Amino acid sequence: MSATKEEIVAFMAVEFPSAKFTIEEVGDNGAILAHDIGKDELRPGGTVSGPVLMSIADVALYVATLGKIGIVPLTVTTSLNINFLRKPSAEARIIAECSLIKVGRTLIVGEVSIYSEGSRDLVAHVVGTYAVPPNR
Repeated sequence: MSATKEEIVAFMAVEFPSAKFTIEEVGDNGAILAHDIGKDELRPGGTVSGPVLMSIADVALYVATLGKIGIVPLTVTTSLNINFLRKPSAEARIIAECSLIKVGRTLIVGEVSIYSEGSRDLVAHVVGTYAVPPNR
């Protein structure tokens, strides 16, 4: 049982009304999200802050998971590992491309490649796991 992009957008608008991300695509095994960058997302030195990159990665994994299994609100992050690879642009949106690697009954593992819009150079690489409630 999967969820469509429209169903996930509606769910996220209700549950996370102040979120700054945009869901660009939801597929059977992944999702693409974008995050606008403004002064609130920058850290000293003029780069996008690590928490912004971690947040968009976590949300991309959540959206991809919901796209695969349907709207299961209590699906939660159990691990998130991020490698910061290069300085993202302060003038471009952040793009997070998630691919699900393994979808099990209780655990879903995915990876997220994060870019500055307009460049294919990775700024961060993330691997995360979500736990799915047993009685969904």
